[in-house]
Amino acid sequence: MKLQIRNLLVLVLALGLGSVASAQLPEWAPTKPVRIIVPIVGSTNDVLARLVAPKLQESLGQPVVVENKGGAGGNIGADYVAKSPPDGHTLLVGYNGPLAINVTLFDKMPFDPVRDLVPITLAVTSPQYLVVNPGVPVKNVAELVALARAQPGKLSYASVSVGSASHLTMEMLKLEAGIDLTHIPYKGAAPALTDLVAGNVQAAFMVPGNVLQFAKEGRLRLIASSGAKRFPGTPNVPTLVESGYPGLVATSWIGFLAAGGTPRNIVDRYHKELAKILQSPDVRDRLTAMEFDVVAGTPEQFSAWIRSEIPRWGKVIKATGAKAD
Repeated sequence: MKLQIRNLLVLVLALGLGSVASAQLPEWAPTKPVRIIVPIVGSTNDVLARLVAPKLQESLGQPVVVENKGGAGGNIGADYVAKSPPDGHTLLVGYNGPLAINVTLFDKMPFDPVRDLVPITLAVTSPQYLVVNPGVPVKNVAELVALARAQPGKLSYASVSVGSASHLTMEMLKLEAGIDLTHIPYKGAAPALTDLVAGNVQAAFMVPGNVLQFAKEGRLRLIASSGAKRFPGTPNVPTLVESGYPGLVATSWIGFLAAGGTPRNIVDRYHKELAKILQSPDVRDRLTAMEFDVVAGTPEQFSAWIRSEIPRWGKVIKATGAKAD
């Protein structure tokens, strides 16, 4: 009996020392430059990455470089990260397209967003604006719908990429309103906005950070937003719900992820640093000015979000008949 008690005490002591040793392990830190991959060119994803990178570099003590790898609706860049070594030196700035939409939109995916990537944090969310070139003679959704019905297929709309929220939100409106607009996909927000401002395409759904300055300059016209409520910065711009489409609410979102199999201590370090950066006053003020809602949630919350978004957007894709071009 005494021997059993002695063995039990030895076991408890060993476990206790193990816990202390574990608690005293040094926090993970990168041993070489960190790359943040943005799977789209010239978008708010890129703005967010470049806003975060210098502060992350300061906290990690290693260079942090932002790289754009656009194409295939974000699949090329996301697949690159999914197939990278799970050592914490390559991160992804992910968004709706490659993480939730493309699963249904594409017949074949080069990676599984749930299995092959590890969520770190859902950084920001934002509804979009429905915008038109000022040369289009409409000032609200009803007038745009009437014009599109009078000229089926003649009006075109830009999207930042195939499978993006900007693509599918317009497809939702087309379905709900019974109109026909021609889809012109671009490789990023910059070329899409260039053609929209020039009048080469007539309309688009874009996140606020991409279009607010153009609207202030009178080079684009805001006619609606895709949120459940109006943007505080543009209280005179109604929502699609207010414009007669009660079921049409669509949110864009951006988050940070790592390659599948990345150890939890690496994920935890990045979550700690990214949440701190996103919630810092200067970064939060900048994102708020772009009409983003800062989330900075946990890895588990982001994982649950992605899993819920896949069937939600999948339902939209099947209903609209949208396909990858």
